Amino acid sequence: MALRSVTVRRIAALFVAVLAAPGTWLRSPLPEPDYRPILTIDPLDAGSGQAGRFEIAGVWQLRSPNSHFGGYSALVALPDGRLLAASDHGRFLRFAPPGAAPRAASRAPEFGAIGGSVHARKNAVDVEALTAAPGAARIWAAYEGSNTIVRFDPALRHGEGHAPSAMRRWSGNGGPESLARLPDGRFLAIEEGAPTAGSTTAALLFPGDPVEGGEPIAFRYAAPEGYRPSDAAALPDGRVLILHRRVTIGLPYAFATTIAIADPAAIRPGRIWRGREVAAIAAPLPADNFEGLAVVPRSDGSVTVWLISDDNRGVLQRTLLYRLEVDPARL
Repeated sequence: MALRSVTVRRIAALFVAVLAAPGTWLRSPLPEPDYRPILTIDPLDAGSGQAGRFEIAGVWQLRSPNSHFGGYSALVALPDGRLLAASDHGRFLRFAPPGAAPRAASRAPEFGAIGGSVHARKNAVDVEALTAAPGAARIWAAYEGSNTIVRFDPALRHGEGHAPSAMRRWSGNGGPESLARLPDGRFLAIEEGAPTAGSTTAALLFPGDPVEGGEPIAFRYAAPEGYRPSDAAALPDGRVLILHRRVTIGLPYAFATTIAIADPAAIRPGRIWRGREVAAIAAPLPADNFEGLAVVPRSDGSVTVWLISDDNRGVLQRTLLYRLEVDPARL
């Protein structure tokens, strides 16, 4: 009976993985391309209203018939109040989230292909992280398949890329998952790596724009056990919020998220850099595969933190948007 029970659990886990994976048998035939600028943002129940030290100011599910929609693995805030999300299929979405500035709220959502091409192979357009200069005059994207960082103009049409030699051996399917521009102009990049117990992942601290070159400091990042880093963004005081995700394959198919805070001042060449967990998101809160994080400073000294999930274009996942608020002095 014990052997039979194990076999049943394995079959169930495989069945759920097949259901969740994009491009499986249960997906409908691909429809004709639809490029209408339609985006619905539906509120969800946030339960207790707290995630660790963060107040949950809102949770929403995003839906769209647009062919570019879905798979968002990167997020950055724009100066007009909109958010910019990028997907692992090289697509982008600019949209006004609930509560956005009036000048942004009146704009229709914008969908498109980063660099203007919709025909490139996935491993050449797999954007996993975004970060921006003040005012979003320039936007940097980290590409997992090629371990490349590309600097774009605000329209995301023209880019200059660089494949740092220090990232050459990073995994092709677990490369630069996090990229953050620090307030002093340095850049932090963290490899996703493998979710093995007690493991650390490769990380780099660049002295400036990584596209311009410059020898980075190489070190290791220790994620909370069982989690993998999925994005990072700097707070105004220079500390960094690091997003992590964990997936449990089985019935039910479950995701968990944790946010840690770490100080780049503690980074040392060749040493392990650790953060401190300050928030967690898991059932019964709305949970999914959160891979994008953006920080927006507020006039009262607090910050808004936005999270977006990657639905992998699968039938069992959703594109969720969280708005969290916190005073960094409490972290």
